Amino acid sequence: MIKDFTPLKAHELWVADITYIPLKNRFAYLFLITDAYSRKIVGFHVSDDMRVSSATLALKKALAQKPADAIVIHHSDRGIQYCSTAYVQLLQQHNAHISMTQNGDPYENAIAERVNGILKTELISRQYDNIDNASVHITRCITIYNYRRRLSSLNWQIPDDVHRQKGPQIRRWKNYYYPPKKKAEKMEAL
Repeated sequence: MIKDFTPLKAHELWVADITYIPLKNRFAYLFLITDAYSRKIVGFHVSDDMRVSSATLALKKALAQKPADAIVIHHSDRGIQYCSTAYVQLLQQHNAHISMTQNGDPYENAIAERVNGILKTELISRQYDNIDNASVHITRCITIYNYRRRLSSLNWQIPDDVHRQKGPQIRRWKNYYYPPKKKAEKMEAL
């Protein structure tokens, strides 16, 4: 649904993903919902489990920020949490359109993957003693990301500043993903 779609304001397209958070003896999970226009994280939840209820908590935080008249496209991979009855019904109750990746290619949810990468390489600790410490620290990290970190993909603007704008954004990044035909041509040139 989002192929060739470019949002022109906040709350037109959200991307969702889940990433692992290392604890001392196990993993926790970070559920993220990011606004594709502004790259602002609009919903998140740190959890001990990968249950639908944990994904739903992140979604409820995002929905609480969405203007009532906004019709958002929610894009995710085909994880069971995003396909669940409870999650889908919550999206439908808020007039959201549902978009999912076609296959397991991470480039089909590249914005969500990039936000995960920024958080995990720059802000989130490599390991936490327990989930409570992780949750407190990750909340701070997301605040820094949303309100202080400048993103090259936003022409060096801060996500929260862009979130209040409208219209096309100047984006600065290199596209490492080529459609199959161009990828084949590039490989032949090598």
